Amino acid sequence: MSNQTTTRVAVYIDFDNIVISRYNQLHGKGQFQADRARNFDKNRAGVASEIPARLVAATVDIDAVLDFATSFGSIVLSRAYADWSVSINSSYQRQLIDRAVDLTQLFPTAPFSKNGADIRLAVDAVEDMFRLDDITHVVLVAGDSDYIALAQRCKRLGRYVVGIGVAGATSRALAAACDEFVDYDALPGQEKDGESARIDPVAAALEGLVVPEAAPGSVTQKSPASPSAAPAATPPPVVSEPKISQKAASGLLVRALRLGHAKEDADWLHLSEVKIQIRRIDPSFNEKTLGYQSFSEFVKSRTNISEVDDTNQAHMVRIRTSYPHHA
Repeated sequence: MSNQTTTRVAVYIDFDNIVISRYNQLHGKGQFQADRARNFDKNRAGVASEIPARLVAATVDIDAVLDFATSFGSIVLSRAYADWSVSINSSYQRQLIDRAVDLTQLFPTAPFSKNGADIRLAVDAVEDMFRLDDITHVVLVAGDSDYIALAQRCKRLGRYVVGIGVAGATSRALAAACDEFVDYDALPGQEKDGESARIDPVAAALEGLVVPEAAPGSVTQKSPASPSAAPAATPPPVVSEPKISQKAASGLLVRALRLGHAKEDADWLHLSEVKIQIRRIDPSFNEKTLGYQSFSEFVKSRTNISEVDDTNQAHMVRIRTSYPHHA
């Protein structure tokens, strides 16, 4: 590997594995197949159907997964493997694309057969390890024992291997083959609080909602244009808006603080490290576009979220113990 100090992360997601495992974890072993949730059609569902509520309850928090991956360094490569033509997977497409995840299309060779994600993912990962010698960390989001050999090979090639899987659907041998393994339920920042401004992709898909690209963190519904509506006399003025909203920026701060406390196991965090973590999660973050002269000023404005200790040169910050869901 090249001689460097910067950590660079590659993320590989067996998307079917994590979605099915999460559904079965919450609703019972084999329930995903029994409910035929993969191709659930909201337009044909009966009024009394429990499947929509089950799908929403089992929504995978992709942001929490990718945020955790960024805590190891900058993500330079991320791929998710699935058949993106099926409804349950396609509901996540916008969210994954917004996080710059490459969607790799897999087609099952027969109905109800495996889509071959493990083979394709492993081949791609090994090829990447030889082709990109600057990758220092590999994050495998899967629990299948088929990935044991991949984890071992990546370790032999000098990479630090992190596994993420759903409890009850993860091979113990795979966890042992990784340098570090985390249960999905233990990932920081999964709580849906008022500051996060996240979108539930499955709920949005089931409700027929559309998530606009230009306004992350908001949900709107398309309405047909009225044929009798008169055209506007003049086009509306172009207003320069910050790339993220104040609410979304607060959510980024919460996520970065929770990650920092979980990873560092420390009560106080360096202000500069928190900003680096926020920029890893969302590179478009800039406190100046939000109206603040410095990052310290931005953090201090969020008194309901954080408290700052700047009594010495090492400016420190922590999430308030009174903040919701803070452990």
